[in-house]
Amino acid sequence: MVTEEGRNQHDSDGREQPAADQSVPGRSVPQRPTLDGVEARWSAVWQEQETYRFDRSADRARVYAIDTPPPTVSGSLHVGHVFSYTHTDVIARYQRMRGREVFYPMGFDDNGLPTERRVQNYFGIRCDPSLPYDPDLTPPAKPGKEQVPVSRRNFVELCERLTIEDEKVYEQLWRRLGLSVDWSMTYATIDARSRAVAQRAFLRNLERGEAYLAEAPTLWDVSFRTAVAQAELEDRERPGAYHSLAFARTDGGGNSGAGGTDSGGDVVVETTRPELLAACVALVAHPDDERYRPLFGSTVRTPLFDVEVPVRAHRLADPEKGSGIAMICTFGDLTDVTWWRELRLPTRAVIGRDGRLLPDPPEAIVSAAGRAHYAELAGRTVHAARERIVELLREAGALLGDPRPISHPVKFYEKGDRPLEIVTTRQWYIRNGGRDEALRAQLRARGSELHWHPPHMRVRYENWVDGLTGDWLISRQRFFGVPFPVWYPLDDAGAPRYDQPIVPGYAALPVDPSSDTAPGFSEDQRGIPGGFAADPDVMDTWATSSLTPQIAAGWGSDDDLFARVFPMDLRPQAHEIIRTWLFSTVLRSHTEFGTLPWTNTAISGWILDPDRKKMSKSKGNVVTPLDLLEQHGSDAVRYWAAAGRPGTDTTFDVGQMKIGRRLAIKLLNASRFALGLGAVEDAGTIAEPLDRALLATLAEVVDAASTTLDNYDYTRALELTESFFWRFCDDYVELVKGRAYGSFGEPGAASARATLAIALSTVLALFAPFLPFVTEEVWSWWKPGSVHRSRWPEAGELRKIADSGDPRLLEAVSTALTAIRRAKSEAKVSMKAAVASARVSGDADLVGLVEAVAADLRSAGSITALTFTRGTGELAVDVALAG
Repeated sequence: MVTEEGRNQHDSDGREQPAADQSVPGRSVPQRPTLDGVEARWSAVWQEQETYRFDRSADRARVYAIDTPPPTVSGSLHVGHVFSYTHTDVIARYQRMRGREVFYPMGFDDNGLPTERRVQNYFGIRCDPSLPYDPDLTPPAKPGKEQVPVSRRNFVELCERLTIEDEKVYEQLWRRLGLSVDWSMTYATIDARSRAVAQRAFLRNLERGEAYLAEAPTLWDVSFRTAVAQAELEDRERPGAYHSLAFARTDGGGNSGAGGTDSGGDVVVETTRPELLAACVALVAHPDDERYRPLFGSTVRTPLFDVEVPVRAHRLADPEKGSGIAMICTFGDLTDVTWWRELRLPTRAVIGRDGRLLPDPPEAIVSAAGRAHYAELAGRTVHAARERIVELLREAGALLGDPRPISHPVKFYEKGDRPLEIVTTRQWYIRNGGRDEALRAQLRARGSELHWHPPHMRVRYENWVDGLTGDWLISRQRFFGVPFPVWYPLDDAGAPRYDQPIVPGYAALPVDPSSDTAPGFSEDQRGIPGGFAADPDVMDTWATSSLTPQIAAGWGSDDDLFARVFPMDLRPQAHEIIRTWLFSTVLRSHTEFGTLPWTNTAISGWILDPDRKKMSKSKGNVVTPLDLLEQHGSDAVRYWAAAGRPGTDTTFDVGQMKIGRRLAIKLLNASRFALGLGAVEDAGTIAEPLDRALLATLAEVVDAASTTLDNYDYTRALELTESFFWRFCDDYVELVKGRAYGSFGEPGAASARATLAIALSTVLALFAPFLPFVTEEVWSWWKPGSVHRSRWPEAGELRKIADSGDPRLLEAVSTALTAIRRAKSEAKVSMKAAVASARVSGDADLVGLVEAVAADLRSAGSITALTFTRGTGELAVDVALAG
């Protein structure tokens, strides 16, 4: 039985190919080439020979530096990672072959909530900061239903233990995929180097006044008990209901005909959040709304709680929403925050950080009835409080009619499963242009300086910058993260002096204020009046990830390396995190260095499942890559990935992987045929018109592929190379086969063999960034060193060898050969069947080109009589089969 890889071991004439040509020193062409085992073999060689190691002595002008995305260490990679990281690797390999010294490190993002959740589930533990450190802690052998509480330090140690194991698995898969990363340059976003860089950058922001501590309304996830930044929000459509509430006017007035009042003169407000009624501080309507103009400046009383609140005007009130007048609660949504800030309203918080109503009512509720009503709600969840207050409002006659069901967008933390609340907390912020028009304009200009691939992705960046509503909230109430390098002195009553933060010197970084002593104090002064206290929070994971260029380049610890690689050349990333990772990295570089962090950004799309839905772990529709790599081979999977154009969502397609595998097998077999003939790169022997035409055509391919790769369009470069390769195999090889065997004498044979060698060498180099394993395998049969450290082909050199070769000749003779094959196929005879006569006619120039290679065409088509008629029109071939 002949396997797929065993096909084509004989040429189309049935003649067995020559054995490996031992006359060429170092040549060793296998009798039966195979893809089996190439990944393991060449991965080991590349590691042993340090094929991709970065040369630190290279001048900056020769360096091509990549800010490689550090994948989140949360258990396993999926096929989406393989897709996008292949794109980056193609560019890295191309730039290396163009003579650049490629700085291509790999990071691991093990900082933040995903790691915490994985560690909690894996070990069956939870963090309790009040517990002391246990140096002998052993986590449960099997996680139970109840998670075991451990100290913060123990929790962090278990996070580090698990992520180290995950990172090993990631590295093995990346090596299997063939990423040309320098594995001597890795980092983790929670390691000492990353913590030091993140803390140093924060202290620099603090010194310049770009970082500040403030107590303000904060988006809060009640499940994870942490603040959430604007960039981490997502709207989810959720069912709700409008509740019509009657607010009594205090001026005794009323107009039964007014659009927002009932017959008794009460002001009717429709709200989806009646549970926040105790937090109401005002009613608001649009200044141009004639229904409510008479009310502006007056007051009303809240139902149940009997609190007098003003009626105000504001442009953000929507006359078409609900009854056209809204209650401002502190805080129901982000619009409430805007109204509260711009109208200078008081704060009446009712929801705590646990998502339950606070035990004590706001001070403004003074009546016994109002406080009693609040007691009915205290301690309840938002949902339970909503149900109970609706009952109380109905009993009091303040609920008009039944709730009216609606569907509306509700804000969620992107990783959360409960709606966000807004609570007042003390948090750290970094100025990002949200409240500074000058900074916003500077950041927008940075987006224009950056080269976007594809260009239209810049709009997403600009929309994000233009839509910022506040500064970047960077503090999180979590346990596993980079701690703020800040302590606070305690006054005589033991209260922190937040306006007098204590910070360490840069040489002391990284520090953990919860275990390290504040400068100028002793440890026994921790937590006592007149002593000090640590800032309890950690930085948002993006506050560290926004510094990946600085971390990878050794900012503050390796000045020589930093000078050689920063600013970098490329940031590859997905489009959905332009607003987070890309923007925040631009912000940090702009404020610290006054420059972009990189010159180019290449944006990849999503992987879609067969239903055209994004693949994601949360949806459960992801495909793990290891089985794909084992079944189809790494080159085949990379071929599919490279077919996904920059910025374009791509459907997961095993069929494309099968095509990629067939391509790799064809490359093995075509190379074996050419090298088995004794092909040698002797340019001086190339004299035949067809050979020169092939090399002239190949020069055009090299030009076009180089241009598209320079523009980060790797997909087009692959298409160009693959198209030429199939023409090379299907047409050129068939046309010169007889001549290469020596049928027409040695000069013609030598020309064919030299052309085969030069074309093969060039094609291997063109395919190398995409199919690194099979190209390295073939290269090793006859070339020293690695194809991946070889020089990228030069179109000018090929044109010089082609010596005025005409690409139209190859096109014309291919057209003629195709016509002859078609005639045989339609007659249902073998492609080896004899042709009694063939007449080529058409445009005189084209016919003349074919006539120049008549011997090759006659041999390839088994033609007895071949004639030519010069005239006009398209090229045509009249075929008469023998017999």
